[in-house]
Amino acid sequence: MNIIIVEDELKAAKSLATLINKLKPEAKIISQLQSVERAVNYLSNHGMPDLLFMDVQLSDGICFEIFGQVKISCPVIFCTAYGEYAMEAIKANGIDYLLKPFAEADLEMAFEKVMSLKNFFQQHASSDVDQLLKRIGLTEWKSSFLVFKNNKYQTVQTDQIAFIYISYNMASIVTFKEEAYVINQSLDQVQQQLSPRQFYRLNRQYLINFSAIKEVEHYFARKLFVRLLVATPDKLLIGKEKTTNFLHWLEDR
Repeated sequence: MNIIIVEDELKAAKSLATLINKLKPEAKIISQLQSVERAVNYLSNHGMPDLLFMDVQLSDGICFEIFGQVKISCPVIFCTAYGEYAMEAIKANGIDYLLKPFAEADLEMAFEKVMSLKNFFQQHASSDVDQLLKRIGLTEWKSSFLVFKNNKYQTVQTDQIAFIYISYNMASIVTFKEEAYVINQSLDQVQQQLSPRQFYRLNRQYLINFSAIKEVEHYFARKLFVRLLVATPDKLLIGKEKTTNFLHWLEDR
């Protein structure tokens, strides 16, 4: 069994690899990847492993962005530090997850589940990403947000959001009409509810809508400057280590 670990925490990756080697000494960990970009590049240029372990939160985004850019045709076990509702949906649909810190008993049960599903994945090796996402219950992305402003509750449709950003530790939605609404969620929480095909995490502060992008320019030190149709409080720059991933995302329409 060939295995790939996608995990940005080196200590966690080492712990997981140690447990895998203990429980499945015949298995071979062929690669350990630390980011969305590296995972996309590797999986795009190599064959699929027999099993993928993916941390949900990676250094340059969340692992679900990978599914929007690469056809995944093998079982995936997700890893997380929090037992969030999305993880429960995955478990209910037959793909397991590991809660950090990793426990040997949990990993053993996960392997048992993977083996029981082996025939399913072999029969569906050519299925596309949408079918896989449907199986793990993650195609139903959030269509609107409930906001409160001027003593009134109202909903903001997701397709009307130009960008979401953090200011003074508070997340705010900004629409194409330049209306701003503070929401009681972190940017990480919001990102997990939105389609990675439509929204991109530029950095720790900004999550932008593909439809809001006006133009992208080359900037100093091999960075990219992103200009939106709606004015942003800060200049939107993408570091050179993330430019390839961002350009792939732009192209994948």
